[in-house]
Formats: sequence, structure tokens, C-alpha cells
Amino acid sequence: MEPIYTSEAPKPAGHYSQAMVHDDLVFVSGQLPIDPHTGEACTASIEEQTKQALRNVEEVLKASGSSLREVIRTTVYVADIALWDRVNQVYGGCFGNHRPARAVVPTGELHHGCQIEIQAIAVVGSTVAADRHAD
Repeated sequence: MEPIYTSEAPKPAGHYSQAMVHDDLVFVSGQLPIDPHTGEACTASIEEQTKQALRNVEEVLKASGSSLREVIRTTVYVADIALWDRVNQVYGGCFGNHRPARAVVPTGELHHGCQIEIQAIAVVGSTVAADRHAD
């Protein structure tokens, strides 16, 4: 197993890694809509929060040698299920024709006043994984 860390996603605030790679899979910890450079939580619209959370997932995937198009499953935690249509619009725009398996979990209030958190599981491509280990 290999822990993943990138400065392009929020620094873990607890005892966990941004992601763990095991064999050909990367398990991305839940990503809140936090700006990795300022450490500030995005409290703008749910659309902006969704974009930031997905950007954070994408950066962790890149650091692991994967990408959004390699995602096989996501779990989306949303503070209010009434926001779901708006979240789904942004989510669908981000993934395009790629449709990973997904669970949506309404949670009530999330950490730092955020309205969304997204975790993912993705495949780490063999060519990209070889490049990552070439150092």
C-alpha cells in the first residue's frame, strides 16, 4: 500500500491520507470544497462547492497516477438532498459520458459548514503507475 499526498488538494486535518493506492486501485478520502492553497472552505453556491470538491478529487487522482475518467465509484455526501439536482448538474458536466457507480448520502451539516464531500475509487493505469514508480 502507498499513501498519496499532493499540495494541490487540501492537507489532511486528521489521521488519514488523501488517498491510498493498493494494487491497481486508488481510494480517495472524502474531499470537501476547501481551497488547497488558502485552506479556506468554499461556502459559495452548491455548484461552486461541488466544482471545488471535484477539483480536489481530481488532483489527488493525478498524484496517484489516475484520473477522473478512471473513477469506478464515488460516494457523494450532501448536506441537504434538496440540493441534489444542482449537484448532479455539475457532477454530470465534470464526468461527461463517463458514468461511475455512485452512492448519494444525505447527511445534514458537514464539517466547516460545507454542503458537499466526495470520495472516489479509481483504477490506476499500468502505464501511468509505472511512470509514478520510475523515480
